[in-house]
Amino acid sequence: MGFEQIDSTNLADVGGKGVHLGELSRIDGISVPAGFCVTTDAFQRVVAAAPSIDAQLDLLAHVEPGDRAAIGALSADLRRLIEDVEIPDDLAAEIGASLARLDDRAAYAVRSSATAEDLPTASFAGQQDSYLNITGRAEILRHVKRCWASLFTERAVTYRRRNGFDDRKVRMAVVVQRMVFPDAAGMLFTADPVTSNRKVATVEASWGLGEALVAGLVTGDVYTVRDGQVVSSVVAAKPTVLRPSPEGGVRDVPVARERLKQPALTDAQVVRLVELGRRIEAYFGRPQDIEWCLTGDDFHIVQSRAITTLFPLPVTDDEDNHVYVSVGHQQMMTDAMKPLGLSFWQLTTPRPMHEAGSRLFVDVAPVLATPAGRANLIGTLGKSDLLIRDALQTIVDRGDFIPSLPDGPPGSAAAGPALSGDGPVPIETDPAIVTELIRAGEESVATLRREIQPLTGTALLDFILADIEELRRVLFNAFSIRVIMVGMEASWWLNEHIEQWLGEKNAADVLTQSVAHNITSEMGLALLDVADTIRPHAEVVSHLQRVAAGDASLAGLAELPGGREAEDAIRSYLDTYGMRCAGEIDITRTRWSEEPAALVPTILGNIRNFEPGAGERHFEQGRQESLRKEQDILTRLRALPDGEAKAEETKRMIDRVRTFTGYREYPKYGMVSRYLCYKQALLGEAGRLVTSGVLSERDDIFFLRFEELREVVRTGEADAALVRERREAFRRHETLTPPRVLTSDGETLTGHYRRDDAPPGALPGLPVSAGTVEGRARVVTDMSRADLEAGDILVTAYTDPSWTPLFVSVAGLVTEVGGAMTHGAVIAREYGLPAVVAVERATRLITDGSRIRVNGTDGWVELLD
Repeated sequence: MGFEQIDSTNLADVGGKGVHLGELSRIDGISVPAGFCVTTDAFQRVVAAAPSIDAQLDLLAHVEPGDRAAIGALSADLRRLIEDVEIPDDLAAEIGASLARLDDRAAYAVRSSATAEDLPTASFAGQQDSYLNITGRAEILRHVKRCWASLFTERAVTYRRRNGFDDRKVRMAVVVQRMVFPDAAGMLFTADPVTSNRKVATVEASWGLGEALVAGLVTGDVYTVRDGQVVSSVVAAKPTVLRPSPEGGVRDVPVARERLKQPALTDAQVVRLVELGRRIEAYFGRPQDIEWCLTGDDFHIVQSRAITTLFPLPVTDDEDNHVYVSVGHQQMMTDAMKPLGLSFWQLTTPRPMHEAGSRLFVDVAPVLATPAGRANLIGTLGKSDLLIRDALQTIVDRGDFIPSLPDGPPGSAAAGPALSGDGPVPIETDPAIVTELIRAGEESVATLRREIQPLTGTALLDFILADIEELRRVLFNAFSIRVIMVGMEASWWLNEHIEQWLGEKNAADVLTQSVAHNITSEMGLALLDVADTIRPHAEVVSHLQRVAAGDASLAGLAELPGGREAEDAIRSYLDTYGMRCAGEIDITRTRWSEEPAALVPTILGNIRNFEPGAGERHFEQGRQESLRKEQDILTRLRALPDGEAKAEETKRMIDRVRTFTGYREYPKYGMVSRYLCYKQALLGEAGRLVTSGVLSERDDIFFLRFEELREVVRTGEADAALVRERREAFRRHETLTPPRVLTSDGETLTGHYRRDDAPPGALPGLPVSAGTVEGRARVVTDMSRADLEAGDILVTAYTDPSWTPLFVSVAGLVTEVGGAMTHGAVIAREYGLPAVVAVERATRLITDGSRIRVNGTDGWVELLD
């Protein structure tokens, strides 16, 4: 197929690269060297004629993705088989005729174009082979076979496995394109590849053919362009250039001395190239990674593909500047959420939220626009996440992105949020306040469980929507929030004043160990009690070991000696905590009550690592340590000038922090309890929709928003294509890492720690639980697969309440996400674990099994191995 015959409907025929060249050829003002594609039908025909290839594909399909040796050997065999096949005469004649139409004496580039290549969701850049300066029909036919064979390079097979593509379903076309021998060539990114800013383009340029630059053989000049102007440029020394070789292919040629540091492009050429790039970007509807070459003063485009690494932007209906702060980083859950989960969270929260990449963000631009709003927001976030604070401060300091507005009236959006435990009537330090709040919350959930039971159809959906208002009433009860803030403010007061008076940092961390009414820390200790019940029964322990290995299920546990007691202990635990799971703010996540086996590895770890009665001892040890710290502080304060007054006020604050801190975990516990009720009822409705043929699978409902599901239930009709599209979008979004802060220009800001007090090479973070500990790092990405020993240090991306049972086994905590008052930090203090959170890329920079030192007082992690 000639490029002029190809459009976006031909992906299955010519692959991603071929489709893009066909589409590029249709854009006015874009010059694309002429060429044609040998279609995937030709590849399939040749492969089908060689049964030995099919046999090798069968062998490859059964190889584990991590078995590099087997993948390498089988891939090499496949390449040899394909390169040795004979191209049928009629196909060879057709390729020859296409060459003759263009010029069969000219030189050509012969490039692979797989059907899973240069896609909007996965670029596959460099995974298959390309050959330059190929002349003559026989050589071009030989290199067509080499391109076919390159579908099975080890790197291409491994890349497909990692991105979920089946080897059998990927087909190979081959692009044959007239060679251009340029003066300069390179890459153009229509969005900044480092910051993701969609309004900044980056051009890389070098002499001669661009292949050297693409392959990383030379360093090119780099130009940054914004608003039609070159805003920065770095001219590199370019000692070699790729030129055509007389015998075919290309070779390195030294660059003349006077051109070594000469710019490959003028600023005017750079700006003109970016204008062409913007035209291509507009045509394809997304930022592009473009390969270009320059002959004389004419630019030619030889490839364009979507930049697949950019985080998506929230959709807006205006041209205003927006600053989005990640909700996931505040909630300690940065994973992608399914549409039903997103919509439930948006129905739950009182603040408008924006979706991007299957995550939620809050637009804080209106708050940043006013002096009071800025101070309040950045000051509040500064207490919990220094990286978000720094990112926002960076935007504000630029002075050109957020308009400056006067302060609005108190309580307005422009004035910013104002949370405080202060109120018209001071809150007394009375434990009965907490017990009454807990009682009211539990009573509300019990009412929900009773009333939702008989409902189906639209009555069920209407009831859930109405009950979400009750959830909001409980969750955002003004008095409840004041009680939480009283505990937080007492903690801040203690840390500030004890450091000021006694020079001791983070004193509140020890003072808040083993407080009353902390439902999350109680959950971790309660699983130690489950282990105590199971430990004496060897057959039950053996059975659970088989469950953890995936060789058995929990069914039949009651038939074993001690199995009935074990089953009752697990069921009792799930009655209280079964609504929890990793990522619990997403209603679609599988709860412990739905998959109890997820708890088995932790139960086995508790059996292995602890003696009977460990839960009670752990709590009492924390309580005693807190009391000792209290007496120590008060004694030292009394020795100071005006010491009695200082000690009296400090004692008052200690009582307040120990009375109210535990309650902070209850509102979320009540929320996820309701979420489980909603989910169970909705899955029952989904089962009825599957039975009636409206849905294919029960979990189809997870890919509908609540209002869409309500409409499906009302009409009995569902859009199967929409569900498929959203499943695929979710799969893509799972691979993305959400930024802490994102602007409407697409710029992602992670923030920086502005400090120089850490030891050389240490990883900086936010100190959230005081103390220093050394130990073996265990990098854990899935709680259900954690294999922890006493004294290990848990290193993970984030911890929400579901991770608490692991905390009883470890000696310290390091996370990539978190703040001073997020759940992991609160429980680390409760258990007395040194902890550092918001350590960028911790799970990649810290090697599993290595020794590290965690300084939870000053906030850094040292790599000791």
